[in-house]
Order: sequence, then C-alpha cells, then structure tokens
Amino acid sequence: MDESLSPVRLDIWLWAARFFRTRQLAKQAVDGGKVQVNGNDGKPAKAVRAGDRLNILREQERFEIEVLAVSDRRGPAPVAQALYRETEASIAAREVAREQRRITGGAAPKPPSRPDKRARRQLRGIDKGADKPLPPWFPK
Repeated sequence: MDESLSPVRLDIWLWAARFFRTRQLAKQAVDGGKVQVNGNDGKPAKAVRAGDRLNILREQERFEIEVLAVSDRRGPAPVAQALYRETEASIAAREVAREQRRITGGAAPKPPSRPDKRARRQLRGIDKGADKPLPPWFPK
C-alpha cells in the first residue's frame, strides 16, 4: 500500500482495490460511465486521492465508497479492503438488492426457443413504444 500523497490513476486504483479483475475491465467500466468520482463521471486517467468519494456500478451491485489510501499495486484482499471504506447506506442497499434477487430468482426468465418472425416484430414494437400485444412467452 502506497501511503504517500501521490495520486494514482482511477483505473489502476480500481484494479488495485480489487473491484475489477483486470485493469482493462476497470478502464472499460470507467469509460462506460459506471464509475463516478465525487459526483462527476470519471475518466481512466483521473487522479484518485485519499478522501475522494466513488460510486461504482459493477454488474448488479452498486458501491458508494470513500478512498482511504491509494495504491498502484494489487495485493492480497485484506490489503485491498484497507484502501477504502464503504458507506453504511451502500452496504444496506446491496443487502436489500441481494435479498430481492434471491427471492425473484435473478434475471428475467429466458424464452423457451428463439423468437419467430412475428415475435421479433412484437419485440421491436416494444422497443419503439408501440401498443401491440406481447408475445405469449414474454415475462409479465
């Protein structure tokens, strides 16, 4: 852990703090708008300093964290967890979301087969906001 006051790139810090497996995945998340620094959209080269607040969206989980220390090296999980502190509201919201996913079974059920021509047209109509009946296999 680099306790010095020198800032570290956002994508490197996210990788070192073990939010993403690779730096490339961290960079893609930042470029995709899934990471905010102090309420503003982040950029991969944005400097992260101790005291910054990050909002991270990773798959179905949302983290609100405060940066406690910076590091440009990926270490063991306990060292990585010492780099940040998650807010109590974030922890509670993730627990509620996890329980809700457990109850509902996660994602929407997949259709039993590939949609035919008529069903594809109906799906396109849904995307465009048309008031057409839904396919019989579409989850309600």
